[in-house]
Amino acid sequence: MTAPAGYHLAQVNVGRLRSDTNDPRVAEFMANLDRVNGLGKRMPGFVWMMEGSGEPGTGNTEAKIDGDPRFVSNLTVWEDVESLERFVWGTIHKQFYEKRAEWFETLGEMHFAMWWVPEGHRPSLDEALARLDHLKTHGDSDHAFGWSYLKEARMWQTHACAPVAAE
Repeated sequence: MTAPAGYHLAQVNVGRLRSDTNDPRVAEFMANLDRVNGLGKRMPGFVWMMEGSGEPGTGNTEAKIDGDPRFVSNLTVWEDVESLERFVWGTIHKQFYEKRAEWFETLGEMHFAMWWVPEGHRPSLDEALARLDHLKTHGDSDHAFGWSYLKEARMWQTHACAPVAAE
């Protein structure tokens, strides 16, 4: 599926830290949040990031889920699939992605979704979680989808980790 004219690609990724944010077991993740988010914001094709993306649901950010301070949500918008792929699989982000099992619980369910948004639209976390729920319930569709739904997505096929964790 190619981006419809006048649309950008939104993505949400949700995880739950294995430990509290001040625990040494998640210190490497916490210490690199700004670095990885900052890189994403400088990437060609980056459009927007929700305030608090990638940060645990502590503090007063839009990124809180169910009041649980160990939940982490990341919500971004990209010009196209290729831009998101380059960031996820072609930068230092991939190294942190590969280490996620050290820092995050296995949720046992889909925790990543993408969908098309009109240019200029900034999705809310509630909207993103509704898209993720739709994907969990109905599978890939134009409403919400994973990497395999996007014919132009290539890097995830060779760079992604285990299929269960990739989507």
